[in-house]
Amino acid sequence: GQARCEIYNSTLSEAGVLGFEYGYSRDCPEALVLWEAQFGDFANVAQAIIDQFVSSGEAKWALLSGVTLLLPHGYEGQGPEHSSARIERFLQLVAFDNMQICQPSTAAQYFHLLRRQVMRKWRKPLVVFTPKSMLRHPDASSPIEDFTRERFLNVLPDNEIINAERILVCSGKIGHELRVERKKRQDTSTAIVFMEQFYPFPEAELTAALQQHSSAHEIVWVQEEPSNMGAMSYILPRLRQI
Repeated sequence: GQARCEIYNSTLSEAGVLGFEYGYSRDCPEALVLWEAQFGDFANVAQAIIDQFVSSGEAKWALLSGVTLLLPHGYEGQGPEHSSARIERFLQLVAFDNMQICQPSTAAQYFHLLRRQVMRKWRKPLVVFTPKSMLRHPDASSPIEDFTRERFLNVLPDNEIINAERILVCSGKIGHELRVERKKRQDTSTAIVFMEQFYPFPEAELTAALQQHSSAHEIVWVQEEPSNMGAMSYILPRLRQI
């Protein structure tokens, strides 16, 4: 009584496979079409598809696509080509609401993000920086009730700390590590705010999360990537503007 299952091997051609998935998302706009790289670094072999189709197909040809890229990202001691999905490259490609760039930090957030992608009445490419070590980590797990809330949250405010003196703004795995360190130090004066969506930039939500701690005198962007990689050059001007 097992359903039929067909398994195919393919050539190691990220450009060919992502190009196929982009086309499939055009032919079947009602489907959730996902392409996952083994490591986010491997998206570089599909860079031409990302540059010429995923990021610009709507502007060039008015062709909508909801293709979703799942790019594992995180510095976990596995060395070059197994660590970084190059967040900075994707943030250099965004303009005029052409794509969505997100890094969910919990299981429920990941669920709501994919649900939002397929339930929306319009189609935009979605780039998701997914974790490796956090996949089964207790810190990234979610209680059942979190799956029943209405939607994906672009920013996760810190409701555990009241009237923080210092706010750390971050995204992904580093935020969980900061929370562990805060607990170890028994620090009750530092708030940790998670940016779950980079683009479109959630200015209103981030402003509200910062205003929860109006007595804070220091706001810091924290990332595990080198300073010329990651989201720093994109985030800092916007943080200063807020």
